[in-house]
Amino acid sequence: MSQPILKTPLCERLGIEYPIILAGMGPVASGGEPVATGRLAAAVSEAGGLGVIGGVAYSPDALRAEIATVRSLTDKPFGVDLLLSSNFLIKGGGGRMDTSRPPELPPEATAAVRKLADHLDIEWQQAPAITPTANWVPADKSYAEAQIEVLLEEKVPVFASGLGSPAPFREALESNGTTIISLVGNTRAARRVADGGAHIVVAQGTEAGGHTGRIGTLALLPQVMDAVAPLPVVAAGGIADGRALAGVLALGAVGAWCGTAFLVAEEANQPELQKQRILDAEAEDTVVTRLYSGKTMRNITNPLIEAWEASDIRALPMGQQTLLTRDLVHSIRAAGREELLMNAAGQTSGMLKQIRPAAEILHEMASSASGLLGGLGGRVQVDVLA
Repeated sequence: MSQPILKTPLCERLGIEYPIILAGMGPVASGGEPVATGRLAAAVSEAGGLGVIGGVAYSPDALRAEIATVRSLTDKPFGVDLLLSSNFLIKGGGGRMDTSRPPELPPEATAAVRKLADHLDIEWQQAPAITPTANWVPADKSYAEAQIEVLLEEKVPVFASGLGSPAPFREALESNGTTIISLVGNTRAARRVADGGAHIVVAQGTEAGGHTGRIGTLALLPQVMDAVAPLPVVAAGGIADGRALAGVLALGAVGAWCGTAFLVAEEANQPELQKQRILDAEAEDTVVTRLYSGKTMRNITNPLIEAWEASDIRALPMGQQTLLTRDLVHSIRAAGREELLMNAAGQTSGMLKQIRPAAEILHEMASSASGLLGGLGGRVQVDVLA
């Protein structure tokens, strides 16, 4: 059987064989490590796509180690995904590293969260103090700056940002020869990242897992393409097989950004329980909630999410929401109720039925899309405007 050909301008730009990018997924099970570690990123890159490390939860030293892991497993291009939202741009290690318990957390919110534990028959336990992490980030730098420095020093080929504009780091990244990819969920954000220096824009529809917006992929994609033309646009959200990949390429995308499909890869750094809950999910078993991070995030539903959505608790901003629910998450873990933890996944969960190697997932997707776009020959050069 001949190897499928599926080329778009994205392949030439990134030096990859197939127009498939691994979503740089961070922790998707509360308090855990990123799913898209160096091992998963390397597997996707070696198979012909672009593997992307989910770098948001890593200290600079840990991020450097994951980059080394990728390079020990493949010599093909890869990327790193970081967050550039305002809380990650605070000098002195703000954002995720700010682990203090600020007094401004509303007392009514903390009391309401505790009631959720009672409602679910979970014994309340205070989480242990977090070891200070000031040494992770110098006082004169933000968390994002410290991580970006690693990318620059390591000459990482591709930088992706799931939140925020690349503008603060545009000059340094471009001088380094790094391709900049930015994810957006609406046309306003698309114009902002385009103005901020993005070389490639990812239009992510609400079908996607994790942090996501409100507009469906097929409605969002052409609007983002129009908004940022002539910049190339990649589609995300609801793409887990060759049929969907062929569809977004036919619509004019230069590739696909895929997360949920790889959540159940053998190499995914994902708890087995969370993988199984994705495999067991039906089409309507995901829901968008602000419970876990403060921002809209699509998850496999569970009784905690249902109780939160039925309550009148208002989510706090990103960062503070994590602090608000920290004791609750610790109590859930202590009670062995892992099924109540964050289990980010997209609406394609209902079509995933087995755990497979990442290379098999990618090759089946590329082969199917090639066959659909190229007819019986199954070999196609997709000409899409760059």
